[in-house]
Amino acid sequence: MKSYRRKASDRLGDKLNDQLKKDLRANMSEAELFSFAPFDAGRAERGGYSNYSYWQATFRAFFKNKAAVFFLCLMAATLLFTFVQPYLPGQKDPLFIHNNDYGLPLNNIPPGQMGFLLGTNSIGQDLWSRIWAGTRTSLFIGFTVAVVEAAVGILVGVLWGYVRKLDFFFTELYNILDNIPQTLLLLLISYVMKPGVSTIIFALSLTGWLGMARFIRNQIIIIRDRDYNLASRCLGATTAQIMFKNLLPYLVSVITMRMALAIPGAIGSEVFVTYIGIGLPVSIPSLGNLIQTGRQVMQAPVLRYQLIFPVLILAVITISFYIIGNSFADAADPKNHVN
Repeated sequence: MKSYRRKASDRLGDKLNDQLKKDLRANMSEAELFSFAPFDAGRAERGGYSNYSYWQATFRAFFKNKAAVFFLCLMAATLLFTFVQPYLPGQKDPLFIHNNDYGLPLNNIPPGQMGFLLGTNSIGQDLWSRIWAGTRTSLFIGFTVAVVEAAVGILVGVLWGYVRKLDFFFTELYNILDNIPQTLLLLLISYVMKPGVSTIIFALSLTGWLGMARFIRNQIIIIRDRDYNLASRCLGATTAQIMFKNLLPYLVSVITMRMALAIPGAIGSEVFVTYIGIGLPVSIPSLGNLIQTGRQVMQAPVLRYQLIFPVLILAVITISFYIIGNSFADAADPKNHVN
């Protein structure tokens, strides 16, 4: 019964459509029913044009994040002032020991007194100059370690994930180096080599690339056998071309994030090894030395400024790089480029 009613309604609908078409043709001429659209070559070319740019879309998405922009400006101002500070008028030598008229050191002068903006340390050195000199040293260590970690980690990670014949070699190398505690390695290198900036950089770079290499390797394995890589291989593309043109651009966001986090990580490691007494010598100002010195006098409330000021600088650098790195990684994801 239901099927009969449905067929009847369908027949009625067809009859109504036919009647409407006949009435329409009767009231309109043939010229009005059909006409050729003019061809415009300019419009045809514009139809296939797209003004999309990956980097423009990335920076556009990044600058929409107000928190990331704030910390980027804060980090840029900190970096700029760090390297400009020695050339400003009235700046003191960070290694010079200031004495009074009787030849005694002006030690532990509170901030803002006797011309010392942030006071002096326990031997009479200007804390303001030492903080910015130590920030320059720690940033140099952080950036250098991050560049080495990125260069070695990306190269090893891509080869490890794409060239299957090298998988066993890099897997065993990773297992050997990863099972060596980094703290123990830092201790051994610091005792064997002369303490200095180059020793810290070498010790942190020796195994710092392992995390980056394994992360890149896992990402490469996921995208290695996708259709566009197989097509490139069939068309005669070399291994290097596939790695640098097909694989690495896909990993821009994660590589950027890992590099941004490697900088505060290296600075934190420098602070740690100096904290346990095997880092840079006292003659080389660094955030690690300043925090170690401040830790020794933190029990006295009037001297806690020697610990608070370098810790604040370290916190600004660490938090800024963390937020900037994560925000840029999100902005570099093409999924966030849709307007």
